[in-house]
Amino acid sequence: MLRLKKSSALLFLLMLSLVALSACGGKNGSSGGNTAASGGSAGASSSSSSGGAAAKPVEFAFYFTGSENVKDLWDTLTPMFEAKNPDIKVKLVYIPSGTGAQPTYDRIAAAKQAGKGSGGIDLYEDGLPTVTKGQKDDMWDTLSTSAIPNLANVDEQTMKDVGYLAVPYRSSAVILAYNSDKVKDAPGTLDELYDWIRKHPERFAYNDPSTGGAGSSFVQSTVYKFLPEDAIHSSDPAIEKQWDQGFALLKDLGKYVYGKGIYPKKNQGTLDLLASGEVDMIPAWSDMVLQQLEEGTLPKSTKLKQLSPGFNGGPTYLMVPKLSDKKEAVYKFLDFVMTPEAQSIIVQKMHGFPGIKLSSMPQSIQDSFQGVSDGFRTFNIGDLGTDINKRWQSDVAAQ
Repeated sequence: MLRLKKSSALLFLLMLSLVALSACGGKNGSSGGNTAASGGSAGASSSSSSGGAAAKPVEFAFYFTGSENVKDLWDTLTPMFEAKNPDIKVKLVYIPSGTGAQPTYDRIAAAKQAGKGSGGIDLYEDGLPTVTKGQKDDMWDTLSTSAIPNLANVDEQTMKDVGYLAVPYRSSAVILAYNSDKVKDAPGTLDELYDWIRKHPERFAYNDPSTGGAGSSFVQSTVYKFLPEDAIHSSDPAIEKQWDQGFALLKDLGKYVYGKGIYPKKNQGTLDLLASGEVDMIPAWSDMVLQQLEEGTLPKSTKLKQLSPGFNGGPTYLMVPKLSDKKEAVYKFLDFVMTPEAQSIIVQKMHGFPGIKLSSMPQSIQDSFQGVSDGFRTFNIGDLGTDINKRWQSDVAAQ
């Protein structure tokens, strides 16, 4: 009992000493003490503030354009990504097709020239011409598998074609679409196709290449049929000297195609001819055919077939502005987009090819592309595409 009283007394004295020392510290350095206190307070506040900032999602702006199905796609994929990554928020900015793609690019370029970063645009979707233009203007960030591991799922040649400056997240291929009630044995090669066209006058049509990719693919495939395979990955103007044989063939075919040389405007122009039965075979984008079959605007007798070697495909790309300060968050988003899970949704909603190698997709998806995926090729000839269209107008359309 006595020992307990002594211990209590000692403890009481110790507490008094600590209180006294504390009080002295405050008096001896009121400024320093206050500073320390302020610092401590600021530190606590900063710590609290940092904790709050860490809890607040990083938001990046994603500008994209296209039809309603493109908007529907991102409206589906983005919540899936955010659920897996609660620390990131994607601000979707939809630009209806044909209303603002160029101004968006101009905005990024203007911000860069003014030293104002990326102009608030952290991710941008567009086609190959914009990728190429941005490459010349030094607009895009160089992407790698170290930051985006699932880029390893993408065809390496496709990434090389764009200098690793863009992600080809989805694609569509030009194929032959034909009326199986009239065509029992569709051509399997370009030579077989040319032979079919000659034997079935005015039953084949392709659109003006300057108005749509399907007609452009037919023209480019014919011109480059006589060149080395590597030529489809070159924008060297010297190659134009080797175009003569291809244009001579296109000119000769003119009298056998629809209307003995009538070339409809836009991709839909030839699809309408196929739907009405005015022709039996056309080159067409696979996604447009699949969508219109689903909607019933094309007859059920419409079948698809890819040639060997195939017509070209047309990837749609995602680019990261070089001066974006949200790159890490954007990289995570791109990595998600290139997963088989996200790609399966892209295939279902867009009726297009996946951006990653078909072998990386679920077996059911691989099976659905049987017959149209073989020989799928990516052309990247840069500004030569414009030159081909100009020459086609003078050498073929004007005849």
